[in-house]
Amino acid sequence: MRFTEQNPMKIGTRGSPLALAQAYETRSRLGKALGLPETAFEVVVIKTTGDRVQDRPLSEIGGKGLFTKEIEEAMLAHDIDIAVHSMKDMPVDCPEGLVLDCFLPREDVRDAFISTKAASLADLPSGAVVGTSSLRRRAQLISSRPDLKVVEFRGNVQTRLRKLSEGVADATFLAVAGLNRLGRSELITAAVPVEDMLPAIAQGAIGIEWRGEDAEVSAALALINDADTATRLAAERALLKGLDGSCQTPIGGLAELSGDQLHLRGQVLRPDGSEQVSHKMTGPATQAAAIGAEMAVWLRDRMGDGFF
Repeated sequence: MRFTEQNPMKIGTRGSPLALAQAYETRSRLGKALGLPETAFEVVVIKTTGDRVQDRPLSEIGGKGLFTKEIEEAMLAHDIDIAVHSMKDMPVDCPEGLVLDCFLPREDVRDAFISTKAASLADLPSGAVVGTSSLRRRAQLISSRPDLKVVEFRGNVQTRLRKLSEGVADATFLAVAGLNRLGRSELITAAVPVEDMLPAIAQGAIGIEWRGEDAEVSAALALINDADTATRLAAERALLKGLDGSCQTPIGGLAELSGDQLHLRGQVLRPDGSEQVSHKMTGPATQAAAIGAEMAVWLRDRMGDGFF
């Protein structure tokens, strides 16, 4: 192994507390798998466009790639060796030369309802203000609770909680997984059942990207890859790809495993929440990507032109 204290493996990440927690988890798992101390790894913080621009919705400034572009450029320039990503931020295609096929065990996939004024989404009074930056959550909220007012809510976990305490909104949503990883599960007022709010594609999953030419890194990452998470994400990301999904597309999707069977749920919504199309499919887990692609075709056939 070429990585030592003198020549550490450089782990690229965004600088938010959650991104750093995910990078530290990756460092810990690699260290244990390879028998290396923490000092054989260096966490390199890279500021992305999505982090710098906080005053506009993501859909206005370019979508998901805004949280990955600068990190991927650093890897192609050999400034870092691997990159740790929240998989729900990842476009379905990698830049040429990069590979994304290592996933850590998936956390809780549900959305967390957070409010000091109501015990659950159903308990919010008519006219209450909900803050979210997610087009999926916005569309799902308007579809199920058209009596609520939804406002734009950008920023990391700490920023959103501050906005909530300042009264900018009565409630907000974050991923349960992120709060768990930050050790802040006490902030969760209620976890929303997936039947009520289908999560984002790949929510709760951490992915590790690497240069395809780096055989030593490939062998190291194979030691920590979680096969079940990889299978589930193969179905969900095939669904996303088939729908040409982006941050400008309200899409929910969740694959779950039961023995050798994979169960996939998918949902697409109009951005204004006025219409939604949902579907469920089950098939062999070995055909995960094919199931996702088939569901995308089914949904597209029923959406019609101009759905988004």
